[in-house]
Amino acid sequence: QVQLVESGGGSVQAGGSLTLSCAASGGTFSTYTISWFRQAPGKEREFISANSWRYGNTYYAELADSVKGRFTHSRGNAKNTVYLQMNSLKPEDTAVYYCAATQRGVSRLSSAYRYWGQGTQVTVSS
Repeated sequence: QVQLVESGGGSVQAGGSLTLSCAASGGTFSTYTISWFRQAPGKEREFISANSWRYGNTYYAELADSVKGRFTHSRGNAKNTVYLQMNSLKPEDTAVYYCAATQRGVSRLSSAYRYWGQGTQVTVSS
């Protein structure tokens, strides 16, 4: 059974930084895409970032325009841990952040992901 566990959320002031972690277990994650999404109150779940090792050993990464230049998506050497380094945080980044996994390849659609973590709250105050 695939399980994803996020950690690292918290409360920061605008301009601050946080690093989220997603630990995956129960599968062979070298062929999985593991992505980050977020959901703010009253809003739809939003794609943030994704990466995949599917294409040989090429590290393929994709970021939403809203976080480019501020967030970095990386993957541990063991390939079963994914990180989201968030810098220059803004109040509009406040949301519950989820990691999600799929064997389908990189997708910005939440419907493409079969496995989800429980989420971790990020709150950015002005």
